[in-house]
Amino acid sequence: MNKSDLTRALSKALDLPFRKAEQIVDMVFDTMNKTLVAGDRIEIRGFGSFVVNEYEGYTGRNPKTGETIPVQGKRLPFFKTGKELKERLNPGPQPQIQQMTGEKKADRKSVKVA
Repeated sequence: MNKSDLTRALSKALDLPFRKAEQIVDMVFDTMNKTLVAGDRIEIRGFGSFVVNEYEGYTGRNPKTGETIPVQGKRLPFFKTGKELKERLNPGPQPQIQQMTGEKKADRKSVKVA
């Protein structure tokens, strides 16, 4: 699904003119964009969260010449899937991993499926 598909779905679901639905979708994405640029987190319950991870600069190497070059730090958006979405994508019983603290290697149990 792309932005146009989302706009069409919103237009149809709410019985709105396409242009009005397009304004709403644009407003949502613009607000999300501004929030991430400001370094804030976006959390949509049941869906997931968007955060900005900051990476420090480092010294890299040009693969052709072997010359060392400084690489600037950067900020990148990151999406973490919410629990409910994970469960909808992976229906059915999930394996439960048992704790293995203080047990001998021979006493460890394998992964159980509920």
